[in-house]
Amino acid sequence: MSEKAGDKLGFWSIVLLAINAIIGSGIFLTPGSVVQQAGSKALVVYLIAAIFAAILAISFAAASKYVTKSGAAYAYSKAAFGKKIGFYMGVLRYFSASVAWGVMAVGVIKSTISIFGGNPNKAINVTIGFLILMAIITVINLFGQKVVKYVMNLATIGKLAALVLIIIAGVVLLITTGASSNLGQVDQLTQNGQKIVPTLTTTTFVMAIVSAFYAFTGFESVASGSEDMKNPEKNLPRAIPLAILIIAVVYIGVVAVAMVLNPRALMTTKQVVAIAAIFNNEILRDVILVGALVSMFGINVASSFNAPRILEAMAREGQMSQALTKRTKNNFPIRTFFISVGLAILIPMAFEYNMVNLITLSAMVRFLGFIVVPLAVIQFYRGKAKEDILKANKSVMTDVIVPILSVVIVIFLLVEYNWKAQFGVVNAAGQVVGVNWYAVAMMIFGFVLLPLIMAWISKRERK
Repeated sequence: MSEKAGDKLGFWSIVLLAINAIIGSGIFLTPGSVVQQAGSKALVVYLIAAIFAAILAISFAAASKYVTKSGAAYAYSKAAFGKKIGFYMGVLRYFSASVAWGVMAVGVIKSTISIFGGNPNKAINVTIGFLILMAIITVINLFGQKVVKYVMNLATIGKLAALVLIIIAGVVLLITTGASSNLGQVDQLTQNGQKIVPTLTTTTFVMAIVSAFYAFTGFESVASGSEDMKNPEKNLPRAIPLAILIIAVVYIGVVAVAMVLNPRALMTTKQVVAIAAIFNNEILRDVILVGALVSMFGINVASSFNAPRILEAMAREGQMSQALTKRTKNNFPIRTFFISVGLAILIPMAFEYNMVNLITLSAMVRFLGFIVVPLAVIQFYRGKAKEDILKANKSVMTDVIVPILSVVIVIFLLVEYNWKAQFGVVNAAGQVVGVNWYAVAMMIFGFVLLPLIMAWISKRERK
């Protein structure tokens, strides 16, 4: 179906889409844990995480010069290494994107239930909220890309406004009240006679970087719908790094204000939206809570745009049923959308909305992509691609040096990652006391069973 150029995402819409895909619940919910791990070094941690994310983003942007087909990591790995590796990466990316969408939907629902005084751990409450949210997102998508574009742009502006409000309100409070904490004093704060921030070691510093790095992930999914963008080969390599720069400035500003204004509240609060705890003013807190919800809703809409297009890209390449390429008159990929909705609903339900298990799988699949895509860029640069690619301006810096750096960074993060805690059952004292079989089963399903099932369906379809 032909598509009007006016319906495609332009440069600034791609920047906003990238910001929307990256800024989710992380900055509102998790800075307390980063500050708790790194103490006064938290701002340095966010800066290092931003640099890591920018280096990886440049690799993805470099790949988009050579391949503008939708699918991102799938399209790049297939073009570089052939159909089999491409198919496997495509299934993993699709599964990860659908699971990540489900996780973010659970986050929106649980936060909303908590804000309105309900019990966010009651499965029936979450399930009802989940189904209502998915119905709203489906309606938005059925109206076509123009409506999706407006909702995503409004959500992005809304979340940035909430974050900028935190910075401005914090600075005004600091000036008017003179209430300030020396950043060095953060390390000395105590609770129940114990220091809140542990003694900083290489392991805790690296774990803090990994925690902060997750707040920047999402950039790798931006190019999934590149066929719905204007001039993706020119716009993506400029839009993604610009989005990360904007986000880094905002994140560091927000965390700096929180650490100077009320670091104790940030690290010890039981509130769902941790960043709101630094303010005593109820109106200000409510505005920030609304901003957090808008942010999480926006990233759900962004996920509903990205996830179905990965499966659709595989169908366009003849690796899945051609029936999956069907779009409505509003240019909406209806069949892949409803399959994605099914996965996004059923997997979190099957795992009783356990966010830790779901996030682990989604994160691990992303890290595999963070190794494969930089290697694909080097293949493109060397002219060793398995498929025809676009003629692009080659650069040793962006096409060789940065991808090598990307692979080194990812291997470093994976080696230093706390795997025992991720796949173990941790008690109140922080000790690993057993194996988390849910998390293990999830990894086997995502990395082995689903690719085998989809390969069998694809083979049957071709016959």
